Amino acid sequence: MGQRRERKNIVVIGGGNGTVAVLRALRNEQDVLLSAVVSVADAGGSSGILRRELGVLPPGDMLRAVLALSPYPFDLLKRIFYSNRFSDAGKLDGHNLGNLFLTLGAEYGGDFLFSLSALHQAVEAKGRVFPATLELADFAVRLQSGVVLLGEDKIDRPTGDRSDRIMKAWLEPRAVLYDEARRAIEEADYIILSPGSLYTSVIATLLPEGMKEAIANSCAKIIFCVPRCYEIEGEAGPRVLSEFVLEVERYLPRSANSILYNSASVTEERMGKYNEKKWGVIETDPQNLSERLVFGRDYESVDGGYDVAKLTEALREVLD
Repeated sequence: MGQRRERKNIVVIGGGNGTVAVLRALRNEQDVLLSAVVSVADAGGSSGILRRELGVLPPGDMLRAVLALSPYPFDLLKRIFYSNRFSDAGKLDGHNLGNLFLTLGAEYGGDFLFSLSALHQAVEAKGRVFPATLELADFAVRLQSGVVLLGEDKIDRPTGDRSDRIMKAWLEPRAVLYDEARRAIEEADYIILSPGSLYTSVIATLLPEGMKEAIANSCAKIIFCVPRCYEIEGEAGPRVLSEFVLEVERYLPRSANSILYNSASVTEERMGKYNEKKWGVIETDPQNLSERLVFGRDYESVDGGYDVAKLTEALREVLD
């Protein structure tokens, strides 16, 4: 009999579509123990309303991450639980089934974590999703001009000049890393910082107190996935690959071991789609990322999103 391979213990850190894509890419990999630590700083849309009115953790990013770990078709689950927003339903208008399940389950069961556990069981998730913190806190940033923005929704869609760059990010009030999230990070072999919005998805998840210490206590290799584009009207952040890396490393106790960036060719057709979505192309300068393994791989779908199959192949190479 051949020797059984040890499982890779992988923790994905972030929120939004990037975390979903990485979880879907790795969900069916053999010999992988998969979990995610997800931001709970969301303040917009259905999640923001439920948070403000009922005092619960914003459920949206955790909901999508759990659905991404299910063996059932993700697009179907997303349509049933997340994408379809209610209308002509009174106070339920604008909400979705998944957010209401997590919120009302927490109200009935007396604990959000019980409701999150029930969702894992309902969709037979192949892995675990942990909130970064159990405390309600707002994401805050200070801009180069000195202006302070409070609230993830205001940072994600600033009304001012995008050239007024973010200089510092924190949670207000302070929040402490959730114990189970800390344990997952400390026991990880790999920590993957997911692609997506640098501040509102990735850095927001790194801000709870104890996160730096947990990563420092872990022997895990850190992999940072950088997308192809940024939102022109979105958060006021970097536009160059090396700047993305150096900025995220300000919130880490050590440098990333590997960088995986999306090297998809910017064809005329793709540029047209980027323009429609008001996306700018990240300038790639891998030569400025010494002492890190840098992988440029195309993991983009035809519509400009993430191609899960391509991302699976790219991550296999980086995880070897």
